[in-house]
Amino acid sequence: MAASAAPHSGADPTPTPPAEAGTDDVGARLARVLGPVRIVRTTALAGGLYNSTVLAELADGRRLVLKTAPRAGTPALTHERDLLATEALFHRLAGRAGVRVPTVLHHQPAGPDDPAEWLLLDHLDGTTWDAARAGLTPADGAALRHRLGEQLARVASVTGPAYGYPRPELGLRAPDWPGAFTAMLRAVLADAERFGVGLPVPAGRLAALPARFAHRLAEVERPALVHFDAWAGNLVLDRDGDGPWRLAGLIDGERAFFGDPLAEFVGLDPLGRAEDDPDLLAGYRSVAPLPPLDTGARIRLALYRVHLALVMRAESVPRGYEGAFAHWLDTWSAEHLTAQLALLDALEE
Repeated sequence: MAASAAPHSGADPTPTPPAEAGTDDVGARLARVLGPVRIVRTTALAGGLYNSTVLAELADGRRLVLKTAPRAGTPALTHERDLLATEALFHRLAGRAGVRVPTVLHHQPAGPDDPAEWLLLDHLDGTTWDAARAGLTPADGAALRHRLGEQLARVASVTGPAYGYPRPELGLRAPDWPGAFTAMLRAVLADAERFGVGLPVPAGRLAALPARFAHRLAEVERPALVHFDAWAGNLVLDRDGDGPWRLAGLIDGERAFFGDPLAEFVGLDPLGRAEDDPDLLAGYRSVAPLPPLDTGARIRLALYRVHLALVMRAESVPRGYEGAFAHWLDTWSAEHLTAQLALLDALEE
């Protein structure tokens, strides 16, 4: 989970984003893809804390987004290899399913001529839901959550070739969801140990969760596409004048995987628990059936919230988080893990 997706309000402290690509680099990369172009302005876009992101405005009126990954060898979690390849795949698959996402113009893996992976996209004009939140009326929120449910149902309509992260070289895939989720959870626990990240509960207790609830994980019968980072900072809104707000698109698909469609709800937590949101659920069900929100589903949701909290906690060391944000993340993740484990104990049959 990207740190940009941390479920915090704008009042909470945030760490410093990565440095963006220089103007010369932006121009050279755009020329490689588009031929001769004239850039009239570049602007670093805030919000992301792993990749750097630059908005390039061209003389012909086009607005493009260039995302650059950290250089190869930069400390990272196990699943954070080739994240921009995953983002490109997500946008292509979701776009074909009718989801409003940026168009992929070019993806460049790291190589001899490119020390860092990069991705060129078109820009979705508008503002993020997070930035617009204070100005949304209850009616705006209800309509937008209904539309979001529709879009997420279309994301989940895509079926992957296997469960887990899409990059096979990561070794975090399996032919079934219990196997893939076990690999994903064990990887982040290994990352926490590798980076010396303290855990608020014994690692063995966390590592045992997939086996303990394997029968519930096995209820997932199809590897659905999951964005897993659809918090309010990755949802773009627009409007005409003072008219109603529209959901203009979903961005930043770099954390996507194939698995339980209910896992998508965990990334929505800053908007409220999706499984208890009648507007979002109605929107989802207007497009596709939703698995019943029974005990098994709530157990799986708690497992995915444990996984998210572990990812956010483990990434704090390789990202070098400091100060107020580091303190907030340490406190939030500890409280979140403890609460979800208590819920699992209460739900266990």
